[in-house]
Order: sequence, then C-alpha cells, then structure tokens
Amino acid sequence: MTATPGAGTGRTAVEIARDVRSGAVTARQVVEDYLARIGAHDGTVHAFLEVTGEAARAAADAIDLRVAKGEDPGPLAGVPVALKDNLCTRGVPTTAGSRILEGWRPPYTATVVERLTAAGAIPIGKTNLDEFAMGSSTENSAYGPTRNPHDHSRVPGGSSGGSAAAVAAGFAPLALGSDTGGSIRQPAALCGVVGVKPTYGAVSRYGLIAFASSLDQIGPFAATVADAALALSAIAGPDQMDSTSWPRPFPPLHLDRGVEGLRVGIVAELSGEGIAGDVNARVRAAADALSDLGAKTDEVSVPGARYALSAYYLIAPAEASSNLARYDGVRYGMRADAADITEMYGATRERGFGAEVKRRIMLGTYALSAGYYDAYYGQAQRARTLLIRDFAAAYESFDVLLSPTAPTTAFALGAKTSDPLTMYLSDVCTIPTNLAGHPGITVPFGVGDDGLPVGVQVLAPALGEPVMFRVAAALEASG
Repeated sequence: MTATPGAGTGRTAVEIARDVRSGAVTARQVVEDYLARIGAHDGTVHAFLEVTGEAARAAADAIDLRVAKGEDPGPLAGVPVALKDNLCTRGVPTTAGSRILEGWRPPYTATVVERLTAAGAIPIGKTNLDEFAMGSSTENSAYGPTRNPHDHSRVPGGSSGGSAAAVAAGFAPLALGSDTGGSIRQPAALCGVVGVKPTYGAVSRYGLIAFASSLDQIGPFAATVADAALALSAIAGPDQMDSTSWPRPFPPLHLDRGVEGLRVGIVAELSGEGIAGDVNARVRAAADALSDLGAKTDEVSVPGARYALSAYYLIAPAEASSNLARYDGVRYGMRADAADITEMYGATRERGFGAEVKRRIMLGTYALSAGYYDAYYGQAQRARTLLIRDFAAAYESFDVLLSPTAPTTAFALGAKTSDPLTMYLSDVCTIPTNLAGHPGITVPFGVGDDGLPVGVQVLAPALGEPVMFRVAAALEASG
C-alpha cells in the first residue's frame, strides 16, 4: 500500500471540494468511498481508534442538500478529514491514546474542528497516537501501534502516526495532528506525506488535550502542498478561546510565485553526524533543485540547535508534569477503587498511565522540584532563548532554512522501544523549531536506500508560512 494523492477517490482535497461544490460528485459518494477503504484496510494499518461513519454520512447529506439549494458549503466542501484523538469532539470518545481517558466524551469541540466543519470538511474518525502525544513511533498508544502503510513491519512515526498513516494509506485526504517536538513533521516524513507545524499561536489550541503548552501546535497532514495550504488556511487565525493565539489574521498562501532570488540556508547542525547518508543525500538534492530554480543556497550555522534536544527533554516533561496532574480519577476518565482518596489517586494514575507518560511525569516533576529548578528547568529555558537568538541571526541572511525532517527512514516496529534515549533522537531535526515557536513543513523528496520515503524540512521565521509554502511547492514539483 503506497501513498497517492486522494487515494480511494483518485482526487486531492482541492479536487474533491471543487467537484462537490460544482455538483460533479456528491459528498455522500466521497464519504462512502473513504469509509469503504478504511473498512477494507485499516485492520492492518490501525490508523483509527474510532470511525465516525454515521456522523460523517449525516454531514455529507447536509452538504449535498446545501449544494442542491445553490449554496456554497465552503472551501473544503465534502472533504473527509481524520482527527488525532487528542482533539476534543463533543460527544465522541476522545482518549489521547490513554486508558485513563477511555470512554470519555468531551462536552465541547476543539476550535480547529469547528473551523474545518464550517469550511465544509467532514470528520471521519479519530486517529491513533502515542499516549498524550508522548512518543516518536505511535508504539506508546494504550490501544496498540499503528503500522506504516509503505511497510507494515515499520513504524509510521509519532506521535501523530495515526493521522500520517491515514493520509498515506488513502483513508482520508486530510488529517490533523499536533506537533510538540516534531509529531506532525516526523511521521509525515516517515509516511511520505506533507506535514505542517504552523507558527506557535497561528492555530488555536482550544480543545487540544495539552502535553506541553508552550510547545504544542496543531497542523495538517495532506498528500499535496496545495491540500495542506487549503487546510491550514481554514483552521488558522485568532481565537478568543485561546489567549496565546495571534491577534492578527493569518496571511494568505500563494504557491505559484516560485523561488527565484530566495535565500535558502542548509542548517549545518542538522545535516551532519547522526543523520543517515541516504537522508543527507536527499537534502543535498533538494538544495540543488532549489538552486536550479533560481534560489541562492548556502550552509548556515544555528549553534543552539546542538542543545535543543537536551533543553526540550527538560521543558516538555516539566510542562507535562503540570498538565497531567488533572488526571486523578475525580473529574473525568477512569477511577480505580481504593480505600481512601489518596490511594485512589495513586491507583488511578498507576493503572491509567503508560510507561512513557510516567517516565516524563517523573522527569518533569524532578526538574521542577525545589533545589533543582534553576539547575535544570531554568537552564533549559536559557538554552531555549539562545536558540531563538541563533535562529533570528540565521534569518537575517536567509529567507528559509532547509534540513532533514527525520534522521532516518521509518525504522522497524520494536527497534527502539527498549531504549528511550535512542527513540528521543528521532526528533532531533524537528525539536529546534518547536522551541523557537517557528513554522516548519516537511515535503516528501524521494526515497532512501531501503525504498522508504524521505522528507525534507523547510523552516521559516514566525508567520513566515507564505514563503515557506512557496519553497515547499517548488520542492514538491521538482521531487
């Protein structure tokens, strides 16, 4: 099974929306096609935790009725979309991949989901993920791993592996994920699809089950850059429900302006030791392709990137320790029976959380504890500030930066589960951007020596998505 644009219907999201709006195809036909494909193949891939078939059919019928009345259902009319299962959807089970939230049905819907449906998109199901988005392979899910559609013995990446696999397998033309340290871009690269982490604050986090609040960002997966741009334009923009959202409208994205004269920097710290030779070769080929199109390419140093991984694994667990304190068996989710409330707290968290979540809670609690706060968490925040300054210096000379998305192609299921530190290195190329709050996009650009997809990452300064998408579109066209 391989990723093809609009697989299942043979159409991209742009084409589906166009044909539904014109009446050339019905939204019900589109939804039935995708549901049939999920039913036939997801038993092997396990991209979904919940398929909302009846709700999707009802939404499709409503869109078709609007078209029949001469109304415009929106720019994503009839486009099925898969939702990572840490995005709250009113009345639909939302687990964050954890037993502690098994059976929980949120009383509200995430802003991004509301915006997608307002644009005519049709949620088709909730996708698998590493528990509370903590992982790089989607093997930490309490509900079993997702498999890479290109090779079922390999991981799809993580933590948004279910969403990446859903698009790669043709189960949905679009999907949403969350990116805390690379959890959209890394699985997109390993599954051979497009993945976007927007500027921090460009997309509302209201309704996203929090992992690390200063790092989390919601973004789209798609088979093409144009589809990703369409989805991002629909979900981005200010939201009064999220105090961290940018107050200004999101800038328009134009993909046809080329890269003539743009300055592209290849990040030295993300292209050397620790990156597989076949992956580095594809990044060099991408740089050459941009040069051939008129861009000016050169190497650039971002020294703080060397310390990003260490800083991240102090900051993110510290924030997770705080955010996950609410799961105590009192307000929602599972509750373990115990003699008193103190024992109930402990028993609920012991049974409800998986090993990786417990590991990060413990690490974060330690980093925030008295006597260690400044030595660990405070020092990590200072390293984060230095990284932000180094990125700012790089963007004085370059419009965008280029790097690998992941250090290798998709690795085998089980290959890194016994060695957390090796697993953490899977995000070494993506974490710096999260710490800086900048946008990044990964674009498939050929395959590695094993025949599996390689993703090339384009980075830009805050709200630099317009130029970032121009470069991504150029790479897609030349790849």
